[in-house]
Amino acid sequence: MIVQSKFQTFSFFLIARLKDSLIRAAISVQKLAFLNFSRNQPLISKLLVSEKVQRKMEEDCFDLLNQFEHVLASDPLIDEVGFIHPSQFTMLDKEAGFSSEVGTSTSFWNQDHKLGISTDILIQLCKAAKHAFLAAFKEYKCHESGVSCSFPTLESKVMKHSQALLLLSSDFGTAWNARKLILSEKNQPGVLMEELRLSRLILSNCPKSEPTWSHRRWIIKMISRGFSTLQDIISKESELVESIGERSKMNYRAWYHRCWLVSYMTIEQVLQELSKSKRWAGLHVADSSCFHYRRRLMLRVLESLNVKGINAYDKTEAHKIWMEELDWNKELVERYLGREALWLHRRFLSLNWIMYFARNHSSETGQSIIMNEETVIFIGNEIHLLESSMTVPDTKFEDFQAQALHAAVYMLWLTKHIPELWRMLEEKLGTEKLECVLNTVAQERPPSFLHQLDIFN
Repeated sequence: MIVQSKFQTFSFFLIARLKDSLIRAAISVQKLAFLNFSRNQPLISKLLVSEKVQRKMEEDCFDLLNQFEHVLASDPLIDEVGFIHPSQFTMLDKEAGFSSEVGTSTSFWNQDHKLGISTDILIQLCKAAKHAFLAAFKEYKCHESGVSCSFPTLESKVMKHSQALLLLSSDFGTAWNARKLILSEKNQPGVLMEELRLSRLILSNCPKSEPTWSHRRWIIKMISRGFSTLQDIISKESELVESIGERSKMNYRAWYHRCWLVSYMTIEQVLQELSKSKRWAGLHVADSSCFHYRRRLMLRVLESLNVKGINAYDKTEAHKIWMEELDWNKELVERYLGREALWLHRRFLSLNWIMYFARNHSSETGQSIIMNEETVIFIGNEIHLLESSMTVPDTKFEDFQAQALHAAVYMLWLTKHIPELWRMLEEKLGTEKLECVLNTVAQERPPSFLHQLDIFN
């Protein structure tokens, strides 16, 4: 009993000591925490202030987004948008006749259906538009499978925020896809026409935006499924590309879009486009995209030769168009020296003239060339063009040398498609001039080039 009593007394003693140690440790921790808080109080205060500033900045960003979307909603006829430096706002106000005393916005400028956005707010505005769109689209996807009275409101929010985002960042593919998703369910002519207007507005600032051109083609496909306004739209689309081509040089995406339109054109529209684009091409001989477009139109004419019905075309008329294009191309080649785009266009014209108008399709092979009077005249004209182009009056100007090279390469290329041409070249030019042609090509082209042409076999 005595031993047990001593053991209990010792246990109570240990417990008391342990409690005392824990109390002292807790007091030490509290003191240390207080000291750390006192030391870090300035840092904590700074963090709290920083959070307040960040919240204020976010609020300001969304205020800007609301202003931007309000401007777009209040003027549905806006046809041009651009990013401008704040210093230009005063000049624009003066041109518009605003008094300098009247305080105008330094973020947005909207007058005569033209919209300017200050470059100072682009980053904040784009972040706010992206955040608002992604949040709205996420909510839309969650309610898409179910039936909800708020669903039309969600659609409206997605369309509104995606419009703002795409005007700021036209390559944001998710926004385009979201609009496709909603538009494909509506499939209404008025809505689709409004979408064409929006994409045109975006192209006013981003004329080389591939997603925008692609979306525009998607809209036209939707319209072509059941609406009668397609031919009018095709004509306006062609005019749009030409106007954009004036402002945005060498715009491959725009001209590709115009080439794509050809498949939707009637033969009458094709002929009209050939006539309308001729002047533009003549003033932009270095822009190969325009000549590529003309080639697409002329191929469409050839395709119509094998079609029956309203889209059929007479071969005599097609032949006339081809000869007129060859004559016009020759004028341009002689006027604008050394332009490769013109010589490449001539290759296309000559090759298809041979294939469709000079071949004897009734022969067994269907490949022999009819050496009639017209063919001889054609070959004679090409040889004459070669002779005039090979003359280099002044070696100081590279255009003359480039002209001689393009002419020589073109003629050697032509001999591969008209075997009889090589013999006629020897007769008309003579050995000395023919060697000059070969030397011109050999100086600028690799040795394998002449062997690829296979002109010696």
